[in-house]
Amino acid sequence: MGLQERKQKIFYRKTKKGNILKIVREHYLRDDVWCGLDGCGACEGDKRPLDMLTTSDSTLMTEPHHLIIDTNVALHQIDVLSHDSITNVIILQTVITEVKHRSLPVYKRLRDLLDTHNKKFYVFTNEHHSDCYVEREEKESVNDRNDRAIRIATWWYKHHFRMNNQNVVLITNDIDNRDKARQLEVEAYTMHEYISSLQNAPGLLDIVAQVEEEKEEDVTYQGYIFPSHWSMEKIKLSLKSGKLYQGVFKTSRNNFLEANVMIEGFDKPVLIQGRLNINRALHDDVVAVQIFPKEQWSAPSAVVIDQEKQEAETGGNDDEKADEEAMKKEQELLAAGKGDGECQPTGCVVGVIRRKWRQFCGIIRKNEITDSTRHLFIPADKKIPFIRIETRQAESLYNKRLIVAIDSWPRNSRNPKGHFVRVIGTIGDKDAENEVILLEHDCPHTKFSESVLNCLPKLPWVITEKDEDEREDLRHIDVCSVDPIGCTDIDDALHCRLLPSGNYEVGVHIADVSHFIRPGTALDKEAQNRSTTVYLTNRRIDMVPDLLSSNLCSLRGSVDRFAFSVIWEMTPQAEVLSARFCKSIIKSRGELSYEQAQQRIDDPAMKDDLTESLRNLNMLAKQIKTKRIENGALVLASMEVKFHIDPDNDTVIDIVAKQHLETMSMVEEFMLLANVTAAETTLQHFPDCALLRRHPAPPPSNFEPLLAAAKSQNITLDVSSNKTLANSLNKSTREDNPFFNSMLRIMTTRCMMQAVYFCSGTLEPEEYSHYGLATPTYTHFTSPIRRYADIIVHRLLAVIIEAERTYPELLDPKKLSDLSQHINYRHKMAQYAGRGSSEITAIASLKGKVSEFMSYVLFLHKNAIQVLVPTIGQQLTLYLDNRHKRKEEKQAPKQEAMDVDEVPAPEFEFNEKELYVQCGELIIRPFDELRVQASVDASDVQHQRVVCRLVEPVIPGFSVPPLEKGSKQADKDEKQKDKPVEGPKDEKTAVALQVSEEKETKKKRETKDKERKKKKMKK
Repeated sequence: MGLQERKQKIFYRKTKKGNILKIVREHYLRDDVWCGLDGCGACEGDKRPLDMLTTSDSTLMTEPHHLIIDTNVALHQIDVLSHDSITNVIILQTVITEVKHRSLPVYKRLRDLLDTHNKKFYVFTNEHHSDCYVEREEKESVNDRNDRAIRIATWWYKHHFRMNNQNVVLITNDIDNRDKARQLEVEAYTMHEYISSLQNAPGLLDIVAQVEEEKEEDVTYQGYIFPSHWSMEKIKLSLKSGKLYQGVFKTSRNNFLEANVMIEGFDKPVLIQGRLNINRALHDDVVAVQIFPKEQWSAPSAVVIDQEKQEAETGGNDDEKADEEAMKKEQELLAAGKGDGECQPTGCVVGVIRRKWRQFCGIIRKNEITDSTRHLFIPADKKIPFIRIETRQAESLYNKRLIVAIDSWPRNSRNPKGHFVRVIGTIGDKDAENEVILLEHDCPHTKFSESVLNCLPKLPWVITEKDEDEREDLRHIDVCSVDPIGCTDIDDALHCRLLPSGNYEVGVHIADVSHFIRPGTALDKEAQNRSTTVYLTNRRIDMVPDLLSSNLCSLRGSVDRFAFSVIWEMTPQAEVLSARFCKSIIKSRGELSYEQAQQRIDDPAMKDDLTESLRNLNMLAKQIKTKRIENGALVLASMEVKFHIDPDNDTVIDIVAKQHLETMSMVEEFMLLANVTAAETTLQHFPDCALLRRHPAPPPSNFEPLLAAAKSQNITLDVSSNKTLANSLNKSTREDNPFFNSMLRIMTTRCMMQAVYFCSGTLEPEEYSHYGLATPTYTHFTSPIRRYADIIVHRLLAVIIEAERTYPELLDPKKLSDLSQHINYRHKMAQYAGRGSSEITAIASLKGKVSEFMSYVLFLHKNAIQVLVPTIGQQLTLYLDNRHKRKEEKQAPKQEAMDVDEVPAPEFEFNEKELYVQCGELIIRPFDELRVQASVDASDVQHQRVVCRLVEPVIPGFSVPPLEKGSKQADKDEKQKDKPVEGPKDEKTAVALQVSEEKETKKKRETKDKERKKKKMKK
């Protein structure tokens, strides 16, 4: 037994230069490739995951059997294969190789199933088995050859298993392949046929994907809604000839019937309007676009169109016969909202080059037809169209958050078709809502695996003599950390001491996470995959296990910790004379909150060494910030708020604007300086493989909404450079509107490009700069507990100071560039998840009541005004369309609705060029102050839409009366009306309140910890 035959594969390739290259590959065939069955007497081998079965759950196949799947089943039915009831599956080498080439996400899921012990999946290397290998015949396609190889391998298994009274079943949805297998006397069924025959797998049939291939266009059939997609061959030829263009499809946030496709070489994105032109493309798909002649170009729509609202108004009928009528109404709505702005390239999608289909979270809409299995699924992501699914367990799913996958989008259906995957949890449940956010933003959040936890140091962890010899001992220096209240992942600390020369020694000490996370380990791979810690309002998903993030790597007070330190010598004028990096051991003198540190600085009675160190740091930080702003650094704004949540019932107690203290700016300035120093050092020593962070200057088109809004208030902004923009923002104020400048800065923030990581060897030096910080080079060094990019920078610096050895991947520009893209994606998704969590928490605080807020106009549309509400840190939509108004009033409490029947409905006129909305003599412009009422639409279970209604200025027939004075809610809102966003001017009072709050929070936390310990002891 052993090697039976050696075959040679010879093929030819043409190089880019036109030369013909002959490639010879050897292929070995053996007869000792094991079947994987536990207890098989004919086979040897160590890996035997397949069970010796004794029973069958299928009515089609009564004898014990194992499953063999073909490639299309693996690609399209991965959700079924992942179900707990599907075990003992044989994956042929032919199948797994083809899956790897066609879909990497499915391949990874298949590999996970193979690694899951209780699933009993086994890879059989049929391509190297002498009895199973098949040669490709003349004129036979690769697909047909692979199907034949699968049938032959299944036939071999059938005869091989006979001696053990076992059998196999081939699962294939290819009817031709199934019939040919049956000709070989092999049992073969489609996935639907086989799952239907299982007696003890209720609900599994709902998970079976109903895949429909797009048919050739039939001119006699009148039921098609969408034009057919071009063939890939035709698309490739047209892309080369310039007839088509390729880009990523991005659905508009404000209008689900409008999208943009950014194409290289175009100043503006290509506009796609209407379902027919969108032609079944989904958000983030890579599409082929045909651009219309210039006379057919259009301007972006001036109306806000919400998919769920539109479906509700058209009846939300999921009957395909009603599709044509609904689409006509959508086209009328688009035509009525046609924009008057500058036209931009406009076109249509003629084909999808690469689908970005994923699993979607959401709910199903209740079907009015009793016992119907057809339902509409409403995705949580508003940019995704409703999905038609079939399920027989709808009654148990109506109040649940679900996961659904798309199977296909036929030309005769207004919506894509999909299948139910699993239940996440009950609507409104804290854990279920958090999981929806994490899943929708692709944030890894499962528990750390055993292999990852095995990489952690054993407790008790101690510093050895060897550690002390290899590191600089800084435990005699007064080091302290300054962080938000309740922070447990403390990754930075500072010190400042006066030198005999009159200069200052300033140190920033960062947790040495790279000491515990060694390259190539399971812990390193997991941290790299996660790339960042995700912060939700009531939960934190760590990048590294808690033992590191909150213990060994957290620079707690009064304990010895490893650090990576950067130490400068500075003049009293904050001029940097020298800088050096070192691995160190520190012992923090205190883990202070921002408020505690501020209180020390402000209290003249405190003159201890630690307090003097803080005062000197603050003095130097102010000078560093002044110089940075003089160089053109931007001071932007965002509408961040802090949620006070009751730890017992997870409800929102209060929402307050985040305070800004001098100590916050102090820490920020030295972290920025440490990051700049790390960037300069790594770039100097590794010019081709330094991991840097760049912030590109926004293109002029990005500033157009900002400039138009500023112009409407007779403000002129100079956006020619970051320095001129910063100067313009500083001068733009309004005495009658103290929030005007903050609004202007918030709008400016929205014009910015995304800052991204990159490898220095992939770009020219002039592209390295950071627009917002006005620095030529920048990176991240200061937060390795929560950012994987910082760990890479630490490793580069460790090589520079000869504290560590390098490894191949660290100095490979291509791999570092790929890693940068991955980190950028994870970082962006984590930001979106955090914002989504804040939005859900803010909405939860509004449930069951009507609240009044002061708001500021952000954007104007023909049928809506989008306002920013600082009190809750959210953007709300105030619809001007009376259809929405009447619907909202029905949902509002009777005593708060205005009797609008006696007053004619107001007419709103939108001037897009001068940017204002006029109703009679009243004119509303960007940045104007409006008083609004907000409440949650209880009928909108999916998106928890906030109904926004105007209170002031009063528009007869449209505005609603203010809340009754004297009510608790009105009094509370009135107190918040004039509350400064930046926090109280009396900083000492604010500090005292925050310190008091911190003590109360600590008490609660200690009490809860004691209760947990008691429960554990009882268990």
